[in-house]
Amino acid sequence: MDGDVAVEPEVDSFSLMLPLPYRVAIIIVLGIWAWGLNLHYLHLIKIDVPALIRYPPRQVAHHHYSTYRLATVLSIPLVSSILLYWAITRGDKHAVLHWQILPQSYLLLLAVCFLVPLRRMSLSGRQRFLSILKRISLGGLAEVQDGKFGDILLADVLTSYAKVMGDLFVSTCMLFDTKTTSTAKPNRACGGVFLVPLIIAIPSMIRLRQCLIEYFRVRKHPTTASGWGGQHLANALKYSSAFPVIILSALQRGYDPTIFHMSEAGLFRLWLLFVFINSFYSFYWDVAKDWDLSLFSSARERNDPEHPWGLRRYRYFHAKELYYIAIVIDFLLRCTWSFKLSPHLDHFNDLEGGIFLMELLEVVRRWMWIFIRVETEWVRNNKGPIPDDILLGEFGGKIDED
Repeated sequence: MDGDVAVEPEVDSFSLMLPLPYRVAIIIVLGIWAWGLNLHYLHLIKIDVPALIRYPPRQVAHHHYSTYRLATVLSIPLVSSILLYWAITRGDKHAVLHWQILPQSYLLLLAVCFLVPLRRMSLSGRQRFLSILKRISLGGLAEVQDGKFGDILLADVLTSYAKVMGDLFVSTCMLFDTKTTSTAKPNRACGGVFLVPLIIAIPSMIRLRQCLIEYFRVRKHPTTASGWGGQHLANALKYSSAFPVIILSALQRGYDPTIFHMSEAGLFRLWLLFVFINSFYSFYWDVAKDWDLSLFSSARERNDPEHPWGLRRYRYFHAKELYYIAIVIDFLLRCTWSFKLSPHLDHFNDLEGGIFLMELLEVVRRWMWIFIRVETEWVRNNKGPIPDDILLGEFGGKIDED
């Protein structure tokens, strides 16, 4: 760039304060802190997450300590880099455009920290994460004894990071684009109209293939408990429902009346229909299948006197209100997240801050979802305790204190 305002790329007000590379980094680091909190609290209520995901037990420290240590190591340079960036740029457009090296350097550091085998930075945890990520990247799925639940958990987390993955690609694409910089207003058409939507769709593709693998495993070795595998096909259909949202959104971005035999308003209404289907199907699945709650069951099961209305008999979280709060939050954020999966919405000038907020809220929703999803898996494996036998004395009152 030659410094001429007329030829320099536009910088939106939100990117002046927090450019796209920093937003991606913040959400990734926040996810690590969130996982540490998941491990910590579930450990306090005697749920052995490492055993569920077939992670080798530690002899000295608990797993959440190493997760916190990694998050701290990543957070200190991130905060330092942002403060230095603010001190240098002071909200000046030209300075923001010319100092992309700072946020991009942190993204490089983030990648190095995951790849370099440093023992003090949760080496075994990072290696396990990378090995699972490599397996599921092609839609692979381990057997139960080899950590199948961990594969499913990570793949589900990736669906919450779909938009972040798209932003990471956009940031990298803008870095190498001679006409702009990665600190300018995000150009989510960088690399072509359909490339970013394709990247956003990858996590759903991964889970779709995992569901099909489970279905064929059941068909090959059917049991009374597994049935004929219809639930896995229904789950596959849930992840497939994200594709029309993403595709129709990309088509709206590049709408051409000479190509489409549908008005722009008609295309929007069709997109809105699939947003509705994806949101409510996903919400139903979270509550009824992932959390095993009876909210959508028959009236007899929902009103069973052995458990609070709409919940289930075996629960590890003592306060029933936690489940109800989780249901409400999941419903609200499922709806908004489906909208934010849509790449075409970013053409509105004032949405960058809103998109970032929705990405943060999705991390919070997934963090909340993991608590109950892991608790549900533990109940399935151990069948207890029931609410009246919660063993508060054994827990030392930690459930109520937390």
